[in-house]
Amino acid sequence: MNPGDRVRVDREDRTYEGVVLPSSTDDHLVVKLEGGYNVGVDRDEAAVEVLAEDVYEIDGTDSVGGDDEEEPSEIEFDDDLPTISLISTGGTIASTVDYRTGAVTAQFDAEDVLRAVPDLAGRANYRGRVVANILSENMEPPIWRELAEAVHEEIEAGADGVVVMHGTDTMQYSAAALAFMLETPVPIVFTGSQRSADRPSSDNVMNAVSAVEAAKSDCAEVLVCMHASESDDVCALHRGTRVRKNHTSRRDAFETIGAEPLGTVDYETEEIEFRRDYQERGEADLAIEPELEDDVELLKFTPGMDPQFLDVVEGSEGLIIEGTGLGHVHTDLIPRIEELIADGTTVVMTSQCLEGRVCDRVYDTGRDLLEAGVIEAGDTLPGTAKVKLMWALANSEDVEEAMGTSLAGELQERSVPWE
Repeated sequence: MNPGDRVRVDREDRTYEGVVLPSSTDDHLVVKLEGGYNVGVDRDEAAVEVLAEDVYEIDGTDSVGGDDEEEPSEIEFDDDLPTISLISTGGTIASTVDYRTGAVTAQFDAEDVLRAVPDLAGRANYRGRVVANILSENMEPPIWRELAEAVHEEIEAGADGVVVMHGTDTMQYSAAALAFMLETPVPIVFTGSQRSADRPSSDNVMNAVSAVEAAKSDCAEVLVCMHASESDDVCALHRGTRVRKNHTSRRDAFETIGAEPLGTVDYETEEIEFRRDYQERGEADLAIEPELEDDVELLKFTPGMDPQFLDVVEGSEGLIIEGTGLGHVHTDLIPRIEELIADGTTVVMTSQCLEGRVCDRVYDTGRDLLEAGVIEAGDTLPGTAKVKLMWALANSEDVEEAMGTSLAGELQERSVPWE
């Protein structure tokens, strides 16, 4: 019995029928069922009957049971198609099941994604490279620098657009980082999936296809392309500095905060509609400023917080505070914040509210914060503000001016309710 064989498995009072998948241990058998889900059973507790050999193609090979060498993917070049660079950092869109633990793990490279999403064929010419192979909770600023440099190299080499495959949990941070680090004449589109390719409800195919279509568009900005609803109909295009993941598992987890999405991609018709102004293709010259100040922290104020809690950020170059409402903290914290600023820490105020902007001139507490030297971030999202401050500390001569200026669409001129 080998991977790719169709089998019937009898275990206690249950019977399974499906295709044998690779397993990382000899003690367990992993079978993909007809519905698309996988089941693992202890070999000692199961009776297995092979129904047919080598009936299923796994990972691009035609005869998994008898051939250990994987056939390389062949992608023909078409002069009439644009060239899209696929850059992989890992994440669920490029993941499969770890048959040792049963958990999802990142292990595909860019070419594996092309094999896994055959619908990408014929839409563009592709170049692929792997910058990292991690789940996104392990993303770090040094990898942002590597990613920015890789994207810069791909565009410099002639890519008409770039698609970055990324885990969803920290995608908004990475998209914001590249928006500040790069000036781009072509689209840079982040995409991922909430559910792995092993699941029937996976969103990886639609997101990947829509991201490629967006990368061929006229919008030369850093975008995030993910499901706009729970249905497989439309993907939303979010500006990379205004997007937030607002649900742990829904396929439409991502939302643009404070505005409607920049645009949409209709999966059926492949039509792209932009609803707001954007930087057009070719409008900017390619440039990169990849330096970041890593020593920046993000702190959420909560009622009852001890001022001594701020000791943990003592000596840091920068601190983003998520204040309440218009940007407030308990008055007992203000003297400690003033001490941090006097010692050289740049402190920037954002709001915990999803909508609206910081304004510390309305109440006495806010005025005291401004007098202490706190910088207002307007309606910049807290996560985006952290990345922006990292970039500003490393690249700007006037950090306060930079934090008060919209550099990549992160700071809106007005906060207007919308539906």
